[in-house]
Amino acid sequence: MLRHFEKVLKLFPFSQLSKRGPVLRIYAVEQAEPPQMEREFPKPADAAQITKAASEFAHADSRVEIDTAWDLWQFDQEWKLAPAGVTLMCTGPEFESDRDDHLRIEFGTDARFLPIEGVEGSLRMGQSNLRSLVHLVNEIEKVLPLENRRLWSESGRNFAGVLQETLSGWEM
Repeated sequence: MLRHFEKVLKLFPFSQLSKRGPVLRIYAVEQAEPPQMEREFPKPADAAQITKAASEFAHADSRVEIDTAWDLWQFDQEWKLAPAGVTLMCTGPEFESDRDDHLRIEFGTDARFLPIEGVEGSLRMGQSNLRSLVHLVNEIEKVLPLENRRLWSESGRNFAGVLQETLSGWEM
């Protein structure tokens, strides 16, 4: 599993703008337990170094999490590229989890990928962020034998439906 996770980490576009490096956490048995191990890595992120550190503690009943960031367009009085939080996960088959997945990327709030009503340029910036997400997923699919992939939103609804509903109100 960590071999596949390392491939994901090598493809992931770690933030160039973030002040901090990625933080590795390893949970044993279930998420409710405190992390068995926690370590921050310096920038730039080194996938092999992170995976090597994780291999010392990761087992079939563990979850490896990397809290990090990638650069997305964000609006704060003006549009600018800024670090956006992301969690990358590798879950062992015996770890207690509500979902049956082994590799997961939580990209954060869907608002980063949707236009903001009344904000000039938001459709274009949302599309740029969405292209980055789709590009990453396609690159991962090229190097890993994925059985399935799911894209859902923080509301629990299918993100494709949320996107389609949002864009239906926009003139293009």
